[in-house]
Amino acid sequence: MTITFITGANKGLGRETARRLVEAGHTVLVGARDREAGASAAAAVGARFVPIDVTDDASVAAAAADIAAHEGAIDVLINNAGIHGPAGDPSGLTGADVLGVFDVNLAGVVRTTTAFLPLLQRSADPVIINVSSGMGSLALTHDRSRAESKVVAPLYTASKAALTMLTTQYAKAFPGIRINAADPGYTATDLNGHSGPQTVTEGTDAIVGLATEQPGAGSGRFVARSGEIAWS
Repeated sequence: MTITFITGANKGLGRETARRLVEAGHTVLVGARDREAGASAAAAVGARFVPIDVTDDASVAAAAADIAAHEGAIDVLINNAGIHGPAGDPSGLTGADVLGVFDVNLAGVVRTTTAFLPLLQRSADPVIINVSSGMGSLALTHDRSRAESKVVAPLYTASKAALTMLTTQYAKAFPGIRINAADPGYTATDLNGHSGPQTVTEGTDAIVGLATEQPGAGSGRFVARSGEIAWS
C-alpha cells in the first residue's frame, strides 16, 4: 500500500489530489494548518489528518514524528501548500511581502522535505512532487497566446520559478528519490478566485500522474496535464 502525505490538502488541489489517490488505493495523509478544515477534509475523502504548518519548524517536525509513530514511513510526499501573495502593480511591494510568500512556497518545501527525508528513505520507491506552476516559466509567461502571460503576480511567479529550480537541484542531489515538479495549469481554486477554466480534477491530473507512475519514470522533470514541458 502506497502511503502519501500531502501538505495544504484541506481544500482545492490538495484535497482533490487526496480524494483521487484514496480512490487509486493509496493510504493518504492530509496535511493542513487549519485543524478543523483539515480534519473535515480528511474524513470526507477517507484519509487521516496530520496537522502541519509549513512555515513552522516545530510543526513540521511534529508532523514527521506523528507519521513515524503511526505509519513508520511514506512513499510519496506532495508539497502542495502555497499562497498567491500580492498581485498587480508591484510598486508598493515590501521585503516582508517577499518573505511571506517565499516562506510558504519555497522555504516551506525545504522544511518539509528535510523533515520527511528519513521517512521517504524507508520506502522502496520514494517520490517527491512539488506543486509548481507554469506561472514560473519564462517561456509561458512571455507567450502571448497563454493565460500565464496576462497576469502580474510578481512574488507568486518568482517563488514558483524558484521551486522548479529547487526541484531540479534536489533531483540531482538525491538520485534514489524520484523528484519532479507539477504544473496544474490554470485551475479554478480559491487561489485565483475560481477564475481558472480547468476543473479542480483536471488541475490534479499532473500531480496524480506523477504520484501513480511506475518506478524508473524519471526525475527532475516539469510535468503538466499534457505531459513533460520545458522549463525556461
